[in-house]
Formats: sequence, C-alpha cells, structure tokens
Amino acid sequence: MNEREIFAELYKKGLIKTLKHNPEGWHLVSGMWSPFYIQLRLLPSHPHLMNEIGIMLGEKIKKCGNKLLGIAMAGIPIATAVSLIQKMPLCYTRKIAGVKSIESLKEYASQYGEHSLVEGEIEDGDRFIAIDDIVTKFDSKLIAIKQLEIEAERRGKKIECKNVAVVIDRQQGAEEIAKEYGVKLHSLIKFRDAIEWIKDEMDEKEYEIIVDYLNEPEKYQ
Repeated sequence: MNEREIFAELYKKGLIKTLKHNPEGWHLVSGMWSPFYIQLRLLPSHPHLMNEIGIMLGEKIKKCGNKLLGIAMAGIPIATAVSLIQKMPLCYTRKIAGVKSIESLKEYASQYGEHSLVEGEIEDGDRFIAIDDIVTKFDSKLIAIKQLEIEAERRGKKIECKNVAVVIDRQQGAEEIAKEYGVKLHSLIKFRDAIEWIKDEMDEKEYEIIVDYLNEPEKYQ
C-alpha cells in the first residue's frame, strides 16, 4: 500500500470522520472545534492496515535513531508495529492523569518520584524517535519528550530525542513548533494534501469547509 491507499482505507473504515458523520463537528482535547476527527486509537482492530503503516513509517525513520518511544496511548501500538518490523527496541510513556503541560509534569515528577514515567530500558547514548498517531499543535509531544528526559535523568542516563514521527500531521502549526525546539517532525500523511485524495467521497460544501478550516482555523472557533 502507499500513503494514498492508507488514507483512503482509514476514511472507509471510519478512523477519519468528516461532517457527514457528525454535522456538528468535534471539539478536540485542545478545545478547538474541528470539521473532521481522526480516531487512530482503533488502528489495532485493523491489523493489516496497522502492519502497512508500521512498514512505511519504519522505513521513513529507521535511520533517525536507535530506539523508539511510544507515546501513550495511541502511539504505543503504532510504535510496537514499527519496533517489530524494524527490530528496534521500544520504550513507552505512562499515561498520567491531569498532566497537560510541562509544568504540571514537573510537579507530578517531584511529588511521585518513585513512579516510573517511562517503561523500558534506557541506555547512555540512546537516540530516541518518539511515535504517536496524529499531531496538531505539538504540545503533547513536548510533554512526552520531557517525560523521557526526566526519567533518563533519574536513571543517570544521557539520551536525546530529536525526532518525532506520526501517522497524520493535521498541518496546524506542529512542524514549525517542533523546529523551534530543535525537533524534526516526520509524518506519513499530511492532511491538507491527503484531503484531495478523498474529495470525491465528500459533499462539495463539506470539502470547502475543511479546506477553509485548514487555512484559517481561528475563523471557526
């Protein structure tokens, strides 16, 4: 399969939803309203599609580091697929309730020092590639990287995580933010480009709203 075929399958299987599925649209975790919703947490229910994504994403990032970091929760099965195909060791972040910023993460880490923030073996010199399902503003990726850095420091290990890979980039500023922090964002599919691939599957008005939203999301908030 190629990127176009993968995106079409995600849409057909309902892992990407548009206004025809929900005319009211969606409010994302960030608080933003969106005329489309990407739900890749369901990927493990489609093993063939998951395997194809693992193959393609793995090929894209295999030379960027020596170890993977699955970001809880949706990023963990995707990272596992890449790990098994590329034979790369895998660690993963723990989901921490209520932590939605680096400041709250630091506070949690100071209060609960005995709780591991990352599961898996960490060695000196590890170059991690963080993996998740989608990216919007990059905030959660920065938290995951900091989570890894705090855990590595606890264990007395020096590591780096300068690469993040996702299946879909919503193209709403994440790549630019990543660059500001010295991180390279890799994506299998860029949503703005990919929406053209399923244009014929949508109503004309629905398509126009999505394209306009991608250009000026603030207008719809």
